[in-house]
Amino acid sequence: MDQLPDPVALTADPSRTRRFVFVLLPRFTMLCFASAVEALRIANRMAGRELYTWRLIGEGGTEMACSAGISFRLQGDLDELGRDDTVMVCGGIDVQEATTKRVVSWLRREARRGLPIAGLCTAGYTLAKAGLLDGKRATIHWENQDSFAEEFEDVLLTKAVFAVDGNRITTAGGTASIDMMLKIIADDWGEDLANAVADQLIYSSIRTDQDTQRLSTPTRIGVRHPKLSRVIQRMEQAIEDPISPAVLAQEVDMSTRQLERLFRRYLSRSPKRYYMELRLARARNLLMQTDMSVINVALACGFTSPSHFSKCYRAHYATTPYRERGSHASKDAAAGL
Repeated sequence: MDQLPDPVALTADPSRTRRFVFVLLPRFTMLCFASAVEALRIANRMAGRELYTWRLIGEGGTEMACSAGISFRLQGDLDELGRDDTVMVCGGIDVQEATTKRVVSWLRREARRGLPIAGLCTAGYTLAKAGLLDGKRATIHWENQDSFAEEFEDVLLTKAVFAVDGNRITTAGGTASIDMMLKIIADDWGEDLANAVADQLIYSSIRTDQDTQRLSTPTRIGVRHPKLSRVIQRMEQAIEDPISPAVLAQEVDMSTRQLERLFRRYLSRSPKRYYMELRLARARNLLMQTDMSVINVALACGFTSPSHFSKCYRAHYATTPYRERGSHASKDAAAGL
């Protein structure tokens, strides 16, 4: 028989209860949603009483399928919420299509009523589309960062696992929901309860809003040479206006030949080739996730000539930018999106 732990002492009025309303968007990511709900459930269990309640709603009010194909029964449509509710919008794949006019209008209305609103995983896009993140610090899954930055220039985009700015919260997705909920629980009821929840989740390394989503590129690819790492980081920062290898070498007090040797040794390619691959990867991301014209994608990735961009893209991906976008659109249509 399951033995309940001793209740954790609370630092606030134990009679109050806080309700979270999870807004499930089509093809939302189950992990980010489940991580948040489980943290709340365990907080109740560790406190020995109902500190938190939650409700699932979504457009249509019947059911919503996540990206894994599992459907969840909704408890309501996009109706007016209580003044003490906290809204948690859960996004996932193809968030642009999931962000309908009705969802945007509903979010704006609830925001005008002063409700705290969070965007989990890619739902930061939905909040930004509704204008709720203008001038605010926010984050989104690393895969969506490039397209988000191009579309929402007024948002202070970070690479943090989660971001809190006033009554707006955004997370990068996945297990970042746990970190966000642990902060909320700690703010509501104290660090002891948050730590007890983390222990139950076997979550031994709690991250803050100062922690970044991913390891740096040099770390991920196993480059430990400090000067080479600095050059790679400069390349990543200068996609739209590429810097010549000679200038990059000069910035780290090396000759161009020395830089060439370092790239050959650690990455088996020239600096020029590596830089090109970075720019093309960014271009592919923008083609798949935005409605930017191919010409504007080319310019955003440092290609002044559309024909040169198309030639380089075809050489690397064995298709043209136009066909890439058309293929992506066809897959969405086939899936009924």
